[in-house]
Amino acid sequence: MADRCEGPRRSNYKSQRLGRSRASSFWKLHDRRTEVVTVAAEPRAVGTGLRRGARGRCPNCGQGRLFRAYPKVKSPCGACGNDNSRYPADDAPPYFTILIVGHLVVAPLLAFRFILTWPASLLLATVLPSLTALILIFLPIVKGGVIGVLWALGRSHVDGRTQR
Repeated sequence: MADRCEGPRRSNYKSQRLGRSRASSFWKLHDRRTEVVTVAAEPRAVGTGLRRGARGRCPNCGQGRLFRAYPKVKSPCGACGNDNSRYPADDAPPYFTILIVGHLVVAPLLAFRFILTWPASLLLATVLPSLTALILIFLPIVKGGVIGVLWALGRSHVDGRTQR
């Protein structure tokens, strides 16, 4: 048994292998195949990204504007230079917007008696414009929130593919 070579402790070995110290807020990841050192920032908070995005601000710095026009994302950010157009919001904002408006407006409307007693043309003339206005108001808020969450999770489009 004396010939058996025991390596360093597993926790020390792992810390040495990843090149990180416990006091550091940055981790240095070493790729032995290419000898490239990559520095990854500490994890981003989902709540921070969601809050900044819903306010229409850059999720990275919270200072710059997220949108240059109604549904168009401004890229890069004027304050920090972050490329906000790389986060794939795609179909999630309209889906969540319709889900929110449907639950907050349509479901309570079904509880009122006038839905059954008013003529259909009058009901459509009053309800559809208000639903359209609410959806158009909520859409940029929800899109900003989705972009903020994607920023926090580190999901982005690179060359047409979603990267992590």
